[in-house]
Amino acid sequence: MAAIEIGKDIVWVGALDWDRRLFDELIPLPDGTTYNAYIVRGRDKTALIDAVDPSKSGELLANLQEAGVRRIDYLVSQHAEQDHSGAIGDILDLFPEAKVVTNEKCKAMLIDLLRLPEERFQVVGDGGTLDLGGRTLEFLLMPWVHWPETMVTWLREERVLFSCDFLGAHLAQCRPLLCDEHRTLEAAKRYFAEIMLPFRLQIRKHLERLAKMDIAMIAPSHGVVYPAPALILDAYRDWAGEATKNTALIPFVSMHGSTREMVEHLSGALIRQGVCVVPCNLVQTDIGELAKELVDASTVILATPTVLGGPHPAVAYAAVLANALRPKTKFATVIGSYGWGGRVVESLTASLGNLKVELLEPVLAKGLPVEKDFQALDRLAAAVADKHRSLGVLP
Repeated sequence: MAAIEIGKDIVWVGALDWDRRLFDELIPLPDGTTYNAYIVRGRDKTALIDAVDPSKSGELLANLQEAGVRRIDYLVSQHAEQDHSGAIGDILDLFPEAKVVTNEKCKAMLIDLLRLPEERFQVVGDGGTLDLGGRTLEFLLMPWVHWPETMVTWLREERVLFSCDFLGAHLAQCRPLLCDEHRTLEAAKRYFAEIMLPFRLQIRKHLERLAKMDIAMIAPSHGVVYPAPALILDAYRDWAGEATKNTALIPFVSMHGSTREMVEHLSGALIRQGVCVVPCNLVQTDIGELAKELVDASTVILATPTVLGGPHPAVAYAAVLANALRPKTKFATVIGSYGWGGRVVESLTASLGNLKVELLEPVLAKGLPVEKDFQALDRLAAAVADKHRSLGVLP
């Protein structure tokens, strides 16, 4: 890669990871990712904000050299997770004068995770500042976006917010500045769903704090830099809010066609009622896509065959995922097929305990669905439409 100036004496020196396809051995990365790091120069001092994944330490060091960095006085660590902190040890070895500037919680985590020496730290609190000489870095604690120690950095004079994981996206592209709004927002929504969705209430509070600031640029630690911050701030207000959309999400698996036939019939009935339908075949859909669709769906309908008396494991996992992410979904139910019995409905609804949803009447067919099952699905479609009208998302 290369060192790229994004503002006067503000240089992106991070690393692109084009080929990474899995994060935390859990989250699919169809577009790779970036580990952003930034040099900020003042008249007297130089600060490095964040320090990339350990696998990309060499790229960070090469970019610092290309940017002509001969001294680093402060290494600002906004978040202890290794994709942002992994190269700190290499930086401290190369720049023995550098102090790691972070908050008390992050300091403790960095010592635990990286075994950094305590004497290399300089601890700051909420609202703490560093004077670089004509430039001021202010540190704002913003816990639970997405770890408890996360903070962001505000460059006062240029009104640049270095937002860490907050407002980021897993998206590798050749330049750090935003160039494709649609692609960026799709990646940012997926990232929000996978990482930030469980913390919507905290995010709303942080957005209220940011609303009082006149932000000229947002520079996250993943994804692109936003020279027009309203794009991502407005999107986050929507995603983190309580309003849902006129969408019924149907995560499903069908082993022998019975459940698929029910999903197809219900999808048609919902469409005729004016409800937008998103079927997700869990055999083919990765969890990131499923999570993204969970962000603003009003209704989730889990569709499953019966396996050993319970739901298909992939559908059970979808329920567990939804329960962990805690979307703002308002209604949920279960449809599916069984052979001789089981506890599909009880098992799946018990897995949704964190969701504040109204449970609609389930529809279970014995074997292949017959006319009475299709009629029940039609009634379910009508009930979903009525519920969406009650929300005001369906005229």
